[in-house]
Amino acid sequence: MNKNLIIRADADTHMGTGHVMRCIALAQAWQDSGGQVFFITACESDGLLQRLSNEGFQVVTLGQSYPDPADWEATSQVLGAHPDAWVVLDGYHFDEAYQKQVKKAGHRLLVIDDMAHLEHYCADIVLNQNLHAEQLNYSCEPYTQLLLGTQYAVLRREFLKWRNWKREIPEVARKVLVTLGGGDPDNVTFKVIRAINRLELEDLEVKVVIGPSNPHMASLKEAVHHSPFTIHLLASVENMAELMAWADVAISGGGSTCWEMAFMGLPNLVVVLADNQWPVAEQLDTAGAAVNLGWFENLSSSQIVQTLARLLKSSDRWAEMAQRGRGVVDGEGNARILTRLRGQGLRLRQVREEDLELLWEWANDREVRTAAFSPEPIPWEEHVQWFRRKLREPTCFLFIALDDQNTPIGQVRFEIDEGEDANIDVSIDRSKRRSGHGALLISKAVEEVFRVAPVETVHAFIKPHNEGSIRAFEKAGFRKLGIENVKRNAAMHYVRSRNDAQ
Repeated sequence: MNKNLIIRADADTHMGTGHVMRCIALAQAWQDSGGQVFFITACESDGLLQRLSNEGFQVVTLGQSYPDPADWEATSQVLGAHPDAWVVLDGYHFDEAYQKQVKKAGHRLLVIDDMAHLEHYCADIVLNQNLHAEQLNYSCEPYTQLLLGTQYAVLRREFLKWRNWKREIPEVARKVLVTLGGGDPDNVTFKVIRAINRLELEDLEVKVVIGPSNPHMASLKEAVHHSPFTIHLLASVENMAELMAWADVAISGGGSTCWEMAFMGLPNLVVVLADNQWPVAEQLDTAGAAVNLGWFENLSSSQIVQTLARLLKSSDRWAEMAQRGRGVVDGEGNARILTRLRGQGLRLRQVREEDLELLWEWANDREVRTAAFSPEPIPWEEHVQWFRRKLREPTCFLFIALDDQNTPIGQVRFEIDEGEDANIDVSIDRSKRRSGHGALLISKAVEEVFRVAPVETVHAFIKPHNEGSIRAFEKAGFRKLGIENVKRNAAMHYVRSRNDAQ
């Protein structure tokens, strides 16, 4: 895998900090996989710039942003110093012309998008992590991969630590989290605090998160000072996951924080602050994970008070919203995206005679034998007979996977029955395990067998304790059918059909 990731994203009072914050999540995942990250940014917040530096990212600051020519002059210098790097663009101002410049410079390009607002996209990958993403029509290059939907929602490390946490459901919710973006130029936070002050509840506690570029601190302090409740103003926080775990209910804008709240099972009242947030709020409302309060301009204090009061007092609805939110975002988005980034250099070839010994070594690996339904070691003579028989069988497809250094990293075998079904067997070289290769290898191999053979459905049978294989097959688009008996062993039965979306 190439070691360098270059991210181009901006933050200011008008656009807020959301583009940079979700890129931090992707950058952390890249960093955790052994890569180095460069941020190129026109960022007005010293606090946010310090955070990028504290994360260990290399930061290049710009005085002017695109379409100012100074942007590309500085950006192209960084790209030129790292010719093999992936480039990420996150921002509505990075149009088709800017994308073409990145591609002309010879880089692979990932564009993070929300609205399909451009006439055409030139990226290798377009990522849209919103619920409504699959309803959009993207005009793009033939080679462009579309990663659409909340299965690709990116989450920072602080959230992934809460993967197995369960939220407690109080009879009456009393803890409210308010977060309305890093900039909040229209001071919607002030409107929400004044509405909360009208609630007729006891012992209400409120935590209000404001961004480092919020220009309305004086009016917010005034609203908090006159509140009958305990309200904490928190600026430049770095523990959002803890705050979401603390809260019973949230009021937020319709940006990327909605996917963080869904993952944390936090019922949310969504205020629409920009055009791109409306479909997010609508889809979350339809999914039952949030309530769409509508446009901030049309939102009255009475609407906020009535909606929030009903939700705080309704534990059944509160619990259902929490459960539905966890169903929207599963926390595997980072891994799925990294798999696609790594996959640009992974390819398959058919097994050849010279692979005989390599396959024998892989087959007799201790972890492979433990995962197999016949765990005994395979003798050399038996392997040779099996191997040569399989090479001759027209119903057997054997592939070797190679990385971008042309090094074999694993094998995939398909055994096709008399109908249109095939069984899959996969093993990964010991040095490449637990690094995201499994899901990509499975997905690529399944797509290849669908291309070269009249197969409609691929079946996988996995021992229940083999959690790594189960995760890999699920990430590769397989769905669970149930539990069956294979050679006197319980086995999880997974399938993927030709028409299943990836």
